[in-house]
Amino acid sequence: MTPAATAAGTRELPHPTREEIRLEGVLHALSDPVRLRIVRDLAADSGALFSCSHFDLPVTKSTTTYHFRVLRESGVIRQTYRGTAKMNGLRRDDLDIVFPGLLDALLAAAARQAAADRHDPLRRQGAEPPMNEPDERTR
Repeated sequence: MTPAATAAGTRELPHPTREEIRLEGVLHALSDPVRLRIVRDLAADSGALFSCSHFDLPVTKSTTTYHFRVLRESGVIRQTYRGTAKMNGLRRDDLDIVFPGLLDALLAAAARQAAADRHDPLRRQGAEPPMNEPDERTR
């Protein structure tokens, strides 16, 4: 990981180097719907940096901080300080070099899932669909 602070006293957050990014860490980071939402938003403006407060997330501030830390420590995002604001950017170049096509495939799957959820309110709420016919176990 890169150092947490430099001799000049500027604040730097630890990030894994490109070589330290692990597949299981990336998949774990993206397995949470809130973190996946953050990455989808960052990917929409891939070159831009956004502060944590830019994201309208359905969780508390401390939980938001946790989610950004998981994304940073897994190597999915890079966080830098700009004044007192923590700015976030997607590490697309690093991810594409280490795992070619993975990010695009995950983002495409997430977009398809989000579209399906918009058309099917039961999926979005996580509810089971009504049972009109018995399943295989009850036949």
